[in-house]
Amino acid sequence: QVQLVESGGGLVQTGDSLRLSCVASGSAFSRYTLAWFRQAPGKEREFVAVIRSTGSNAYYADSVKGRFTMSRDNAKNMVNLQMTSLKPEDTAVYYCAADSRIIWSSMFNSEHYDYWGQGTQVTVST
Repeated sequence: QVQLVESGGGLVQTGDSLRLSCVASGSAFSRYTLAWFRQAPGKEREFVAVIRSTGSNAYYADSVKGRFTMSRDNAKNMVNLQMTSLKPEDTAVYYCAADSRIIWSSMFNSEHYDYWGQGTQVTVST
């Protein structure tokens, strides 16, 4: 089992950068696939980025590709999301998610993750 705590959200202006972090407690962190999802008011939770246990590659939603970078540090039980060139449409609550048994085809679907953080608010003003 793992507990996740996000941090780093805030209010920024269009074009600014922000770095989100998610720290995990519990065992076997390196075995978990980790993902970021976000949910804007009145909208469904949507996939942002995912990185597998090997940490060699991250995969991104088209809407953030080229602007966001996800990385993990297994020694620190931490995963980060570096966000640049932020847009108002990036405004949402960002959630960190983890699962140790998820398969490739399910990585982009929030329903398949067992563990979630409490979320951190990101607001991008015009």
